Amino acid sequence: MKPLLLTLLAICPYFAFLQANAQTRIAGKVTDEQQQPVSAATVALLRQGTAAPVKLEVSEKDGSFIFEGQPAGTYSIIVTAIGMLKYETAPFTTDSTGTPVTVPPVIMKKSDIALKEVAVTAQKKFVEQKIDRTVVNVDAVISNAGTSALDVLEKSPGVRVDQNGGISLKGQQGVTIYIDDKPSYLSGTDLQNFLRSMPASTLAQVEIMPNPPAKYDAAGNGGVINIKTAKRKIRGFNLGLNLSARVSKYSSSTNSFDFNYRNNMVNLFGNFGYGTRNNYNDIDIFRKYKNEDGSTRSIFTQNSYIHRLGGAYKGSFGADFYLSDKTTAGIIFNGLARYPKNRNSSTGTLYDAKNNPDSSVVSQNDEDGSFKYGGINLNLRHDFRKNGPSLLANFDYLTYGIDNDQTFSNQNFKSDGQLRSSDLLTGQLPSNIKIYAGKADYTHPLNDGWQLEAGAKTSYTKTSNAANYFNVIENISKPDYDKTNHFNYQENINAAYVNINKDFNRLSIQAGLRFESTSIKGHQLGNAIKSDSSFTRNYSNLFPTLFLLYKLDSLSNHQLKFNYGRRIDRPYYQDMNPFISPLDKFTYYVGNPYLQPSFSSKLELAYIFHNWLTASIGYSDTRDQVFETIEIVGNNYYSRPANIGRTTLTTIGLDASLAPTPWFSFQLSNELNFVHAKSDFYDGPLDTRSTYFYTQGLLQFKLKKNWTLQVDGTYQTRFTNAQFDLAGRGRVNAAVAKMISRKVSVKLSVSDIFFNNISQGTINNLRLTDATFRTLSDSRAAILTVSFRFGKAVEGQRKHNNSGADTEQNRVKN
Repeated sequence: MKPLLLTLLAICPYFAFLQANAQTRIAGKVTDEQQQPVSAATVALLRQGTAAPVKLEVSEKDGSFIFEGQPAGTYSIIVTAIGMLKYETAPFTTDSTGTPVTVPPVIMKKSDIALKEVAVTAQKKFVEQKIDRTVVNVDAVISNAGTSALDVLEKSPGVRVDQNGGISLKGQQGVTIYIDDKPSYLSGTDLQNFLRSMPASTLAQVEIMPNPPAKYDAAGNGGVINIKTAKRKIRGFNLGLNLSARVSKYSSSTNSFDFNYRNNMVNLFGNFGYGTRNNYNDIDIFRKYKNEDGSTRSIFTQNSYIHRLGGAYKGSFGADFYLSDKTTAGIIFNGLARYPKNRNSSTGTLYDAKNNPDSSVVSQNDEDGSFKYGGINLNLRHDFRKNGPSLLANFDYLTYGIDNDQTFSNQNFKSDGQLRSSDLLTGQLPSNIKIYAGKADYTHPLNDGWQLEAGAKTSYTKTSNAANYFNVIENISKPDYDKTNHFNYQENINAAYVNINKDFNRLSIQAGLRFESTSIKGHQLGNAIKSDSSFTRNYSNLFPTLFLLYKLDSLSNHQLKFNYGRRIDRPYYQDMNPFISPLDKFTYYVGNPYLQPSFSSKLELAYIFHNWLTASIGYSDTRDQVFETIEIVGNNYYSRPANIGRTTLTTIGLDASLAPTPWFSFQLSNELNFVHAKSDFYDGPLDTRSTYFYTQGLLQFKLKKNWTLQVDGTYQTRFTNAQFDLAGRGRVNAAVAKMISRKVSVKLSVSDIFFNNISQGTINNLRLTDATFRTLSDSRAAILTVSFRFGKAVEGQRKHNNSGADTEQNRVKN
């Protein structure tokens, strides 16, 4: 891989020299029959011999439009606008000297056809490839209706969601989730629940970046996934309503509505949702304890049935104020209130060496929690001149209040069923998190088509996590100081970056460098049997990025894409809390204050054929990656996060996205992965190698009378991930949709039709213990969704791009 990287770096200046003078600027103006400018018209640039636009623009307030940096060739332009007839220009040719081209005035005529007859001439692709990211259009997949943001991610190419809500990208963990270019400030269970409470109807796109550019924070070894919410840009008032019901073993619902009001000076927007949670996990665990000579000492089997209930309210409201043609100010309020309930009924049986019952434990573990989040974003955008330098500034304040009341009831029975003992443990786990973040991004176009981006960011995080446990004996509560603790944590990250990019005739290049300095302080408060402890750490790092895209021919039918980046993955805030929390009498979760940040270097080379087939090979090398680990002490399991010395991953990928006919399209994503993990471990060295295959496919059929049918699915072969050997698993889903009118649609989907998305496997590297597990969930479900769209479109929308502050979110964990 190193010789390949050096070769690409060596030839870049040569390509740049050849293509530097081959850009073409295409400009024009759209007016009506009275010579009045038409704003907000959609202007599509088509290259001769292709049906899909190579670039889209929206006409400005004065009717003007510009296409920058187009290669020499023959083009035509198609212009559409609400209430107007479609206009197509005659073909015109641009030369290789880069001479600007001005097309004749586009004069549009009013249409006598009612709005309901207006046809959509271009359909969004499910997947679009860009130099530094893959873009997934959420609306292009009908089975996304009535689901959540987490379900949308599961259908996105290369993205996997495990049974614990962990998100990986192209086989690599440590993915940072952004919402509208702002980190979600969540991780683990809370991130999973947040995404589950976010209706898919409020999403527009998912941007997948295994190697994000320098503009984004360096956090997340697995890369960045940016979820872009839908923002209605049509002037006037618009309202959308989505109602869905989910039926499995239990029933639940997800409902949301969004609105938008836009005039010349202000744009108001918001979305609100309410959903219920009603699902389950049915977990079987088998453990065989052995003597030093390998013979069986005892056997433990356990079944746990976890019933999850609760409801969640989510809302956001924002406003953009157009202070002038060059300045826009905005404010966004976000809120979430979630009230989860878990009911865990568990029965465990202990057998002797001859498989005779010795004793059993019956447990009832209940949790009642609340998760409340509020945030405010202030943003300001100023364009110093048209198509010139611009400045975007953001400030974010976020606060989280998390509470969880637990009750652990255990009854121990003899083999004949006689009660041997009983105990009751209660827990109160309040947590408060406050995050302040500010960022400024400056963009400056340079000569010859180069563009410079630079920015700076600072963030401050303060958390307080308490765990108060009590043993209840004869209705009297006494503190359990062995499990009780209070952990405070503070973190400050300061960063700056510079990024430069240019599109030549055939070569596009983007290079960046990011600097981050981190200062952290942790304080574990003492109690009657534990003394205070604290730690501080400071470290600074550089993170380079490089992206190259080269078109091997003038029609862009054959392209090469290369990217390289260095990343960091900081431990979750609460993982560094040295807490101990029981799942049941024999299983405990434990924190680790000695966790270190992990670093990874990643590179990928890809070939793109006709913009529908992509073949790639990637390599990543991660040091000190954080994994869940299991340690056996006596008969008890202790699960804790720990650093794994070194993990390397080589991935060979083949992705396809094509619509061979107007009524049929498909999406296919395949990965062949080779992973090697090596580290010191509890019971000697850990050294595992694994080769596994992952495939993901989607077929969509357009039927008569506005019916659409979709079938999609995934499958992953057996693989080893550090300490865990996981069995193969997959799922097949189907969906059908009917567009009743321009304002009403109905969609029905069924997930995991054959009910084979089952998580099961083996836990290795346990001292004198063999262990296996199997988890069933309500992955098979039917979802019915009805969507309504109200409002009147008014021509003359104004272009506005709004994005929030980039900070290191994703690390709040409950």
